[in-house]
Order: sequence, then C-alpha cells, then structure tokens
Amino acid sequence: MIRVLFICTGNTCRSPMAEAILKNRNIPGIEVKSAGVFAAVGQDASLYAKNVLAENSIRHHHSSLPLTENNIDWSTHIFTMTEAHKSLVMASYPKAIEKMFTLKEFIFPDIKDRDVSDPFGGSQKTYNETFVELTGLINQLIKKLTF
Repeated sequence: MIRVLFICTGNTCRSPMAEAILKNRNIPGIEVKSAGVFAAVGQDASLYAKNVLAENSIRHHHSSLPLTENNIDWSTHIFTMTEAHKSLVMASYPKAIEKMFTLKEFIFPDIKDRDVSDPFGGSQKTYNETFVELTGLINQLIKKLTF
C-alpha cells in the first residue's frame, strides 16, 4: 500500500487540491491525506480551491488537519509544496527524511525551483493556475509511484 501525505502551510489550498486530484483518480493501492504545518483543525478548503475542484468535476470534502506524528507514521511518501515546508517538517520529524520530498523534487530531481505556486490570497485565476500546475505534477507522480 502506498500512502501519500501532501503538506502545505494551512491545509486549505494546495495540499487539499493535491489530495483531491490524486484521490479522484481512484488508483487501487494508493491512499491519500493532506495536512498543514500551521493548520488549524477543521477548517474548510478555501472558496477558490473548492470552486476550481468543482469546475473540474472533482468532489472532495475537506477538513484541515495539522501535521502530527501519526500522519508522518501513516505515510509511505510525504510531499511538501515548498522547500520551506520540507525544512520545517524535517526539523520536527527527522525520522521522515527518507520518505520526504518536495512534490517537484520527487518528480524532477534536478529541478532548481522546487516550490509549487501558492495561490493563497490570489484570485480565482491564480487558483486555476495552481490547479493546472498540481494536475500536471500529480500526473507525473502517478507514473513514478505506479512503476
């Protein structure tokens, strides 16, 4: 079983969208969760994140979760949205280093810009652009995880 954990800051924009995109693929043998390094418990996904998912026929009920040791232990693969998230998680959970990458780094090991764009505070267009970026990355992620 492959257990993917996506991590961003507040667990209301990027990581929930990534979780929803991958879950929507319904790939046997892959489970998906998301969390945030500074997330509060129980917040809904941002309005624009929910809109872009709905516009792309992705149904996803979301309730934010802070990152915990249980999330870390559950996962077989941890994908952060930025290098800063990765550094924070590594500092708090050094045992997870072997299974932790930025999403872009895992897919493109030699890439210089390893951060997924942050739509927080942006327009619906900004969220759409992040959704397109995440969809492309997750398509590549699926190829890497299932080979």
